[in-house]
This record gives sequence, C-alpha cells and structure tokens, in this order.
Amino acid sequence: MSSNNAKLSLKEKVGYGLGDTASHFVWDMVGFWILIFYTDTFGISAAAAGTIMLIARFWDMLSDPLMGIVADRTNTRWGKFRPYLLWMALPYSVLAVLTFTTPDLGATGKVIYAGVTYLLLMTVFTAINLPYSSLGAVMTSDSYERAGLNSYRFIFAFAGQFIVTGSALYLASYFGKGDMATGYQYTLILFGLISFVLFMITFKTTRERVAPPPAQKTNLKADFANLFNNRPWVILFFVGIVSFIMFALQNLSIAYYFKYYVGQEQSVQLFNVIGTVALILGIPFSKPLAKRFGKRNVFMASSLISGVFFILLYIPGNDNMYAVNILNILAKFTYAPAVPLLWTMLADTADYSEWKFHRRATGLVFSAATFAQKAGWGIGGALAGWILALFSFVPNVEQTATSLHGIKLMISVIPGLLYMSCAILLYFYGIDRKTCQVMEDELRQRREMS
Repeated sequence: MSSNNAKLSLKEKVGYGLGDTASHFVWDMVGFWILIFYTDTFGISAAAAGTIMLIARFWDMLSDPLMGIVADRTNTRWGKFRPYLLWMALPYSVLAVLTFTTPDLGATGKVIYAGVTYLLLMTVFTAINLPYSSLGAVMTSDSYERAGLNSYRFIFAFAGQFIVTGSALYLASYFGKGDMATGYQYTLILFGLISFVLFMITFKTTRERVAPPPAQKTNLKADFANLFNNRPWVILFFVGIVSFIMFALQNLSIAYYFKYYVGQEQSVQLFNVIGTVALILGIPFSKPLAKRFGKRNVFMASSLISGVFFILLYIPGNDNMYAVNILNILAKFTYAPAVPLLWTMLADTADYSEWKFHRRATGLVFSAATFAQKAGWGIGGALAGWILALFSFVPNVEQTATSLHGIKLMISVIPGLLYMSCAILLYFYGIDRKTCQVMEDELRQRREMS
C-alpha cells in the first residue's frame, strides 16, 4: 500500500464521491417516495408499510455487524472494501426495480411482496454501502483530508438527491402516461442503470492505503469488546440513529404535506430541489469550520440551529410557499456542515480504537453507520406510517383537520426536536481537536516502525 497519510487527488475524491451519487439514485427513491408509493400506488395501508420498515430493522441488527465482520476479513488484490462495489452494484440496481414494481397480487400477497423486496434491498444496501463508507476511512489516515473527502462525497451525494427528488415524479408521469405503477418501475430501471455505472467508476478510481496493525490477529470477541468500550463510537451510534429518524420522518412526510395540505403535489419536487441546493452550498463549510472549532462543536451547533428552523416549518399556511421555502433553505444550509462530519468522526473512532486498544476493525465500526442509517429510516418510516394512521389518514381523499395537523407535525416539530436532541448526546463525545492530533501522530509513528 502507498503512503497511508496521502493527500488525495481530485480524481480520487471525485471518483469516491460518485459512489454516493450511485447510492442516492436508489436510496432517495426509498427515502422520499417509498411510503407514498406503498399507500397511494401499490395499495397497502400506511400502518402495514410502516411495520414492514420496522421489521426489516430487526434483520439489520444481525446483517449490518455481520457485513462489517466479513468486510474486515476480506482480503483481495483490490483490498478489503472496494471489491464489494464490483460485486454488489448489479444486485442493488435489480432489487431497486423489483421494490418499485407492482405485481397483480391480492391484499396479503402485496404486503408479503413489499416486505420481501424491501428486506432484500436493505440487505444488499448494507453489502455495498458499508464497504463504500469504510473505504473512505482507509484511503488516507489524515483526519482533515478525510473531512475534505467526505465533503466531496456528500456534495456528490446531494447532487444525486437533487436529480432524484427533482425528477422522480415527472419521470414516473412521463413513463407511466397515467399509470404510476408502470411509471415508478421504468424510473427505477433508469436510476438503477445509472447507479451501476457510477459504482463501477468509483471502483476504478479509488485505492485503499490504511491497513490494520500487522501484528493484529483475528479475534471477533476482542473486536466487539473494543467496539463497546469505545465511548465516542457508542455516542455516534445513537446520534446516527436519532439523526436518520429525523431525516426519514420528514422526507417521507413531505410528499403528503404537498399533496394534501398545500394541494400542489408536484411542488414537492421544487421544495426538495431547493433544500438540496442549500445542502450542497453548505457542505463546503464543513472542513474549515471543523478545523477552526472542532468537529463535535460544529455538529452540536448545526443540530441546535437547524432544529429550530425545522420546528418553524409548522407555522406557514398552505398559501405561504415563500416562507416554507425560506425556512427549508435555512434549515438545510445550517444542517449541511454536520452531514460529512458524522462519517469523518466515525473514521476517527476507528483510529481511536487502534490508538487506545491496538486493534482496528474499520468495517465493524462503520457497520454502526449503516445500521444507524437503516434503523433511523426504518423507525422514522414506521413512525410516519403509524402517525398517519393515528391521525386518521385515508389515501387519495380530502383530509380532515386532524390528519393535516399530524402531517404538519411530521415535517416540522417532531423532526426538529429530534435533531436538537443530538446536541445533548454529542456533549459526551470525547475526541476533541487535540486528541485527534495526538492519535494521528502516534499512529503514524507506530506504522512507520512496523
């Protein structure tokens, strides 16, 4: 392997970033449209859809750490993590199409089909996204170079989100010509093909440079013991879950907000596009802010300030889209710097384990991220479905004042309070700027001596 504290080239940063663009062409269809697809097109109840998402999380409790263990023990000429981009890109794309396919089944058959395809898609998402996320931690050992790499990653990630959230309904209408079931399926065929090509580019343009200590022996018990003794990792695990619950609950509810409260279903795409642009513009501030104030402090400030703007989204009426979009811009712009920091800080916890316990299990550390991501989306999706049912939501009819109140809470107050709570958790995160520098220097010395 080449120097593990390498300064990464623009080509490698862009190539790595395109991997998250690839992921978002499928993930954002799930994150923004799966619930309303299930209720309004596929034809299952909101409660059933929410329950499917929650049940899948119990499988994730096993599959995510298992994938981390397998990836850490993978040894190929391409490295530990890169080969999974090659192996899993096609299954990921195919399962995305199947998940948004509407077979002619009865009520029970539809629930079973939705559950099976969703579970399989989430399993393959783990098998490609966990190694992809881990790859960013082993391309360089320089913590702030990683922060820059993750900034590229999420600029490209949100570029994918920009395309998906801004075009999905238009494409579904165009391909379906009045039949949204066909429209969704053809849209996913297009997005799945793009996803596959972009993952291949990431595979070809990236390299792994940071390896576990040469003397480290395989010991699963020791890996798990170090993981749960790694307090910064434990804190980030819960921060990740809460963050993704917030994001999932709001994203899955926005389509209902515009269809039933605003009365302009297609306007959700403009809202999403504006929010994504704000995210893209805010992400480049992540690295310089982190260098000046520290990663934890920037994350805490982001969660508090953006949480307030999310809560304020409850106030505007259905005819005041100017206020809605301004608050959306402010919330997403102040949220943006924290997005790459979660993944950069997880890489720091892998360094912390190697520094403190002399063991490195990068894949297992990042299994926390994929589990938190899917657990958050699953819990958030379940909450969205159950809250809709609690407030007496009925699809494709004019909603009552009660159901509209519930929909408004789901896009504003509830996610805002959730995200603000992350600041409380992060107060106990123990890796500051000084510790980060000490870890980097001591680990470099160890690696040079080995």
